[in-house]
Parts: sequence; structure tokens; C-alpha cells
Amino acid sequence: MAYRWFAAWTADGTWARIHDTLRDRVRIADGRDPQPSAGVLDSQSIKTSHGGEAIGYDAGKRVRGRKRHLLVDTNGLLLKAVVHSASLQDRHGAKRVLSGITERYHRLGLVWVDGGYVNSVDASLTGWAATEGLQVVAVPRNADVRGFQVLPRRWVVERTFAWLTRCRRLARDYERKTAHSEAMIQVASIRLMLARLAGQDVKPRGPIEIEAARRLTEDGTLKDEAKTDPQ
Repeated sequence: MAYRWFAAWTADGTWARIHDTLRDRVRIADGRDPQPSAGVLDSQSIKTSHGGEAIGYDAGKRVRGRKRHLLVDTNGLLLKAVVHSASLQDRHGAKRVLSGITERYHRLGLVWVDGGYVNSVDASLTGWAATEGLQVVAVPRNADVRGFQVLPRRWVVERTFAWLTRCRRLARDYERKTAHSEAMIQVASIRLMLARLAGQDVKPRGPIEIEAARRLTEDGTLKDEAKTDPQ
């Protein structure tokens, strides 16, 4: 019965409407315009637990399953999630996320990505994004630093992935349909936003969340950040 309601709410867009309403309330509570002007894009390859549609192999991450492609605002709140085969390259997946996005978020004009999306080998995403009214800016890694790096701007979406994978249902992709996978991401995000609106304190865990908390503390508050940074 519970899964029947979950599937029905996925099909009729109920989860999406609840999610977007809560996101607007969180942004307003933070002193921001409900419509973001900037976002951060990244993907996460995740193993699937069972069969289903859009299963592939990510040779770079050596993962058989799917990719979760997320676009978040500068506070880490989910703007759009697209789940597709892990074999699809990030640049092509990015187009699925960004296609028509300005019709939904009319103020959105800037999207930060990592160097895998835009580089000397293939920078076609920037030209395509311009036709969508978007400026795509790559945040490069420091070549002198080996191993894990917390990159400017990019840490925001990395923190969102860390938040979501705290949800046991998202530790793997257990869904047979990609639409249900996307809805489960929305459900997890709904829980996080409800906790934030209720004033619950979520302690950071892991290097990404700890570094994010440190940077936010240095900035003062999210409201102060909103006055100087793109929203």
C-alpha cells in the first residue's frame, strides 16, 4: 500500500510540488529570493541493487548502475535531479538537467561545474548552455594537490550528496524505474528541509560536511552570504 501511494505521488507530481514549496520556504527563511540566480551541478555514480531500466557501467568510477545528476542552489538545496545510466558521459547528462531549466527558474544564469564537464578536450557544453541562457563555469582542481580536495563552490553540491546518502534508501539505487529514483531523492530532500524549517540541528559528518560547516562559520551566516554572493 505504501509503495502504491509512493508511485501514484511520483506519477502525478505530488512529491515534486511538496519539494518545491518547501525549498521556496527555506530560501525565504534564509533571506533569499525563491528563484535562484546561480547553481552548482555534479553527478554521483551509484550501484543498483536490482535490475531495471537505464543500467550501465561507469568506466571512470568502475561502477555498474546509474548516475544521479543534481543541480543545487548555492545553499545546497535541490533544484533538479535526473537519474540516468552510469555509462552516459557527464556532459550529456548535464544537458538533460539543464535543458529548459530557465523556463522553471527564470533568474538562473550561472552554473558551476567541475573540470570534467568543460576542459581542453571538449568545451562544447559552454556553447550549448549559452543557447539556454546559461553561463557554465568550470571550477578546476589544484594540480599540485593530490587526493581529496574541497573545491570552491563545488563543495556545496558535494555536501548535498553527503546529506542524501545518509538516507539508507539512497545508499544504493533500489528502484527499478529512474522516475522512482528521482522521486526518492526528492523525498530525502523533503525530510532535510522539514528538519531545517523545524530548527533541528544536524551535526556535520565526514570531511565534506565538516569543511562546509567551517566555511559557513567563517562567512558568518547564510543571510550575510546572500548579500554578496549569487543566489
